[in-house]
Amino acid sequence: MRTMRSWFRDTTGGLPTTFWYLWSGTLINRLGSFVLVFLAIYLTQERGFSASQAGLVIGLWGVGGAFGTTAGGTLADRWGRRPTLLTAHVGAAAMMLGLGLARELWAVALGALLLGMFAEAARPAFGAMMIDVVPAKDRLRAFSLNYWAINLGFACAAVLAGLAAQADYLLLFVVDAATMLITALIIFSKVPETRQAGPATAATAKAVPLGALRTILTDRVYLGFVALNLFAALVFLQHISMLPIAMGDDGLSPATYGSVIALNGILIVVGQLFVPRLIRGRSRSHVLALASVVMGVGFGLTAFAGTAWFYGLTVLIWTVGEMLNSPSNSTLIAELSPAELRGRYQGVFSLSWQIAGASAPILGGLVREHAGNDTLWYGCAALGLLTAVAHLVSGPARERRATALRRSGEALAPTTASRTPQPADA
Repeated sequence: MRTMRSWFRDTTGGLPTTFWYLWSGTLINRLGSFVLVFLAIYLTQERGFSASQAGLVIGLWGVGGAFGTTAGGTLADRWGRRPTLLTAHVGAAAMMLGLGLARELWAVALGALLLGMFAEAARPAFGAMMIDVVPAKDRLRAFSLNYWAINLGFACAAVLAGLAAQADYLLLFVVDAATMLITALIIFSKVPETRQAGPATAATAKAVPLGALRTILTDRVYLGFVALNLFAALVFLQHISMLPIAMGDDGLSPATYGSVIALNGILIVVGQLFVPRLIRGRSRSHVLALASVVMGVGFGLTAFAGTAWFYGLTVLIWTVGEMLNSPSNSTLIAELSPAELRGRYQGVFSLSWQIAGASAPILGGLVREHAGNDTLWYGCAALGLLTAVAHLVSGPARERRATALRRSGEALAPTTASRTPQPADA
């Protein structure tokens, strides 16, 4: 019992209060993340769209997200983390309800585009705020705890959404919008602005916007890292686009898909808190390479699935890869980002997810319709293996860059805002 208490204290102790408010908002938001989980099924079974049309709509969600993350990263640095988060969550709640009420394909597509834009605009601001308030030595466990909250909410949402969808699909959109508004309320009432507004920032305020794009576009180490995340995301995001359609073709119900995909969240909830200790001190490039291999194998085995238990097994396999990938990715982003461009760097990284979000369902739908279901999953396995090799090759350069930033004083550290709240309009 004492060992368990010690582990719990080492895992959760010493983190700033603001982090826990952000963590709570994440958990509540993800508890209502019904729609994206079931959007492919909703579009094909409830609205009668084809797999290609469903892929197009989900792809437009990703296109909107690409604009949202780009704008969100810039606003987080120039306007502030807090107002960006509030605007994004309130706007996303409104767009969520609009998407639920849309009927024609053009209206559904437009709703998905706008929803993706607002919902994903929050991502870079949230990531920058997390880095602002958590000291560098605590970031691995902080990001792991936040990822744990994401998946605890996701696991519950997947099961509940499967049941709610059988009653009324509109209920999915209403609950999702409500959780976004609750998260916005937590941010409004409990989370201060964390963007540093000291003399250093003021002195560079004019220079940063002009040189930000040039700095990022010439940062080949970081862009290479972002590109590898894009390839991994193309594989990973098949679980919300082509996987539910494949399971439906095998005669499995939406509720069964919800239960199977909930295994992803359940495994992460059970095991993610132990991952930081397992990978601490290990080469991040090796961890990321292993994660890519495991994810590729998990999705590749989907080609042989036809029953619920086999689909569940593949989900458990690629989830292990996801668990290894996430904390290493998060800490690397923090270490590779100059402090004054923190929001923009978060935005560029998030952009890789949005490009994948736009491309994965469209490419998956095209491959599945023209080359077959098996080819799609074999392709996922091959891409996972190629990404692993690239991580091994590029890893040393990333570590040299992170070390150089730390030594030059640009390594990310908690700002004074994490200790002394600034006015909301700072």
